[in-house]
Amino acid sequence: MTSTESPSMSLQSLTTIPANINADITTIPANSSNTELCTVESQNGSIPVILILVFVVGFLLNSFSLWVFCFRIPHWSSGTTLQFNLALSDALGTPATPLMAVYLTNGSNWTFGPLLCVFKIVLLSAHFFGSILFLMLISIHRYVVVVKFNKSSRMKQNGFVRKLCGGVWLLLLVEALVLTFFLPPSKEGDKTQCLTIHQHDLTDVYFVINFFLFILGFLLPFSVAAESYRRLANSVSQLNINSARGLAVKIKSQRMIGICLVIFGLCFLPLNLVRTIGVVVNKYSEACTMLRHLDTAYYVSFILAGVNSCLDPLLYCFGSQTFRKAFQGGSFSVGRMNTQRSTTEL
Repeated sequence: MTSTESPSMSLQSLTTIPANINADITTIPANSSNTELCTVESQNGSIPVILILVFVVGFLLNSFSLWVFCFRIPHWSSGTTLQFNLALSDALGTPATPLMAVYLTNGSNWTFGPLLCVFKIVLLSAHFFGSILFLMLISIHRYVVVVKFNKSSRMKQNGFVRKLCGGVWLLLLVEALVLTFFLPPSKEGDKTQCLTIHQHDLTDVYFVINFFLFILGFLLPFSVAAESYRRLANSVSQLNINSARGLAVKIKSQRMIGICLVIFGLCFLPLNLVRTIGVVVNKYSEACTMLRHLDTAYYVSFILAGVNSCLDPLLYCFGSQTFRKAFQGGSFSVGRMNTQRSTTEL
């Protein structure tokens, strides 16, 4: 009995044990390879250099613009108030740029701690989304000033516009607090991440927050700005260009429409699209190679978004005769600027 049962038991053990071994072999390498493929990679060394260059140029231009607003224009119209807040939001992104450059140079590893991570999130939120919201308000203001120039509107009242700008800054602060609360820095392997899609435990949170930001922080303001400029373009096309004032208003409006569309299309659209594609791929796919390419594309689009701080000063020069003359060093009395306000407002 024993001699006949042993071979069958041996045969059974030989057929079951290798199957378990094969299962273990196919599972372990797959997990380890996925972990290896999805780790954060270092970016090309030119990216942090260009990033610093773009934001420094933008900071210098906007700092000079802020100086003109504060010390060369004694009386602010509602358009000047909007321009000042746009310049301020553009300048706020610069202090976070050296941190981003060191992060990229250091192999995409955040070494500055959680407090500076909060600092980065607050400044970038104020910079990017603040610029978008103030550009939207400028487009509405321009439409009201040109198309409804003979009608009263709260957008022409400096007191109301100041309150409106205060509401925008409060909204930006709430947004930054939400981001810092739900998207804290985390350790991913041997690297620390701050506000990146590589924080795997926060994938679902990133997915939800991104679509709120994409729809409410970009699509809605862009749609409002585009509609305002569409109506403005239809209106200025009917202006009598035989008069000097009609020709000046038409040229000024056309320049502003062109600059704003370039800023939205070149600067903010790529950043929002790439970020959205990145969170979708990160949530629904294990295509780590694609994620790496999207990571690089994101930082390129980040640089393009920073170009808006270099283009926005053109709005002040083209959109406001007051700013342009103050920029050129002309001095104005308050009485003279009051009489020119209706024609020099943005």
